[in-house]
Amino acid sequence: MTGLRAQRSEELGMVWDPADERFQENLEAAKAYYGQYWTLCAPRSAVALSRPVGQWLSNLRRAGALDGHPEWEAALLAVDADWNPSWSAEWQRHYAALRELVADEEGRASVLPGFTVHGMDIGKWLARQRKPEVWQALTGGQRERLEQLGIEPPASGLPKPSAPVLGAFERGVAALVQYKARTGSVTVPRGHVEGVKVGGQEYPSSSESGS
Repeated sequence: MTGLRAQRSEELGMVWDPADERFQENLEAAKAYYGQYWTLCAPRSAVALSRPVGQWLSNLRRAGALDGHPEWEAALLAVDADWNPSWSAEWQRHYAALRELVADEEGRASVLPGFTVHGMDIGKWLARQRKPEVWQALTGGQRERLEQLGIEPPASGLPKPSAPVLGAFERGVAALVQYKARTGSVTVPRGHVEGVKVGGQEYPSSSESGS
């Protein structure tokens, strides 16, 4: 059969491979799911057009599932470029919802905790992503996608430990040690004030003269 005749037959609905037929039917269900949820990272229990599209997509994400079918993968990528991310499908579902929420906003995205989409608290999730320790644990691809939405990295790294609080006695000892290291003597003139800096905080300490 010539290529032109085969093309015409396909346009009339002739199916050459039952596996291709099943794929196309499931793909239509996947497109319907994407139209409602903005992602193909569906939970396994998801159903669309009366088809178990969540389980079907989960099966296709397994290693080697698309071997020999590059056209299937291309068709899925055409629907959702992140249909098979290297991070969790749950993270991608939250991100997809956030992406749609802020699609028309300019500048930094602002979605407060308690703002729920499809049963997911997107505001709470976003606040967690902005925590320094969580942000650092994200992959480069995840951070890039958040930044494209105007989500800025945390202003600082992990919280710094607070400076120790020194009492009067501790300040006096520290001042005397510092004075001796500087002058070689522990005889401090009366009224002398020796500043002590600990943990970035400066403490003034006065000492009485002694021997």
